[in-house]
Amino acid sequence: MNYTSLQELLDTFVDFLSTEKGYSINTCRAYQHDLEDFIAFFFTNRAYALTYSEEDGETIDAQDATAISGLMIRSYLGLLHKQKIKKSSVARKLSSIRSFMKFLQKHGVITENPANSVLTPKQEKPIPNYLTVDDMFRLLDSIKTDDLPGKRNRALLEAMYSTGIRVSELVGLNVSDVDFSGKVIRVTGKGNVERMVPIGQKALNILKDYRDTLQAVKGVAHNSTGPLFLNKNNTRITARSVARILEKSALEAGLSVPVAPHDLRHSFATHMLDAGLDLRVVQEMLGHKQLSTTQKYTHVSIDRLMAAYDSAHPRK
Repeated sequence: MNYTSLQELLDTFVDFLSTEKGYSINTCRAYQHDLEDFIAFFFTNRAYALTYSEEDGETIDAQDATAISGLMIRSYLGLLHKQKIKKSSVARKLSSIRSFMKFLQKHGVITENPANSVLTPKQEKPIPNYLTVDDMFRLLDSIKTDDLPGKRNRALLEAMYSTGIRVSELVGLNVSDVDFSGKVIRVTGKGNVERMVPIGQKALNILKDYRDTLQAVKGVAHNSTGPLFLNKNNTRITARSVARILEKSALEAGLSVPVAPHDLRHSFATHMLDAGLDLRVVQEMLGHKQLSTTQKYTHVSIDRLMAAYDSAHPRK
């Protein structure tokens, strides 16, 4: 791989993530931002980058990727720690650097990955935010469906809770992705990986009512291969719009805490596990690659179990 600067290498890497890995625009943007921050640190701390080669007695240019060392990466993480950056954010930035270095190693730019010698900061494992079943029902049932926007808002939130899909997956759905008779939807997740997810009859009925009204009011046909959920301009609704709809709906329902789209996903997983569904089945429905990612939802159930035990057991 020929290159002239770290920035050029970074641009090539981000393009690789998009075209070869199928990462979303937001994910690619996050990688780019993390790595540009690190490269900026690299250029302003050249003393760390200059190394001496005993073999040829030459100094490596600080703009050369081979000058990036484990010491430099640890110094960068130390700076982030002083700036009181959250451990989860520091771990994400280190993961970005590792991936970038791995890419450079694979293409022969460097011989070893210096990030492999850097330990990931130990992180706290916060319990995911979720709604109780009662609050979830209260939220959904409070949405008025006497007009088209109301029917759409109810349909998209019902679909999210019924399936546990990500908001990015929700807004990416097309009409053809919904199998009303089979009671499943085809979801395109991270890395453009498709999976089939069950959807409840209640959510399907509300979704069908929305599409029927959409056809009657705006003439949008059922057999359209276009977006499932539309905005007022008859184009695909955005994740930001869904977040605003949910925030407003939660406020109108009188919920005491703010609710974000991902909280519906957390609620779905927690309620399914509480009802006794196998962890691996929930993993498959959520589209998690690792079982450990799904296991965080068991902490919620365990905490609830311990609270119930403490309140009920006579010998505490």
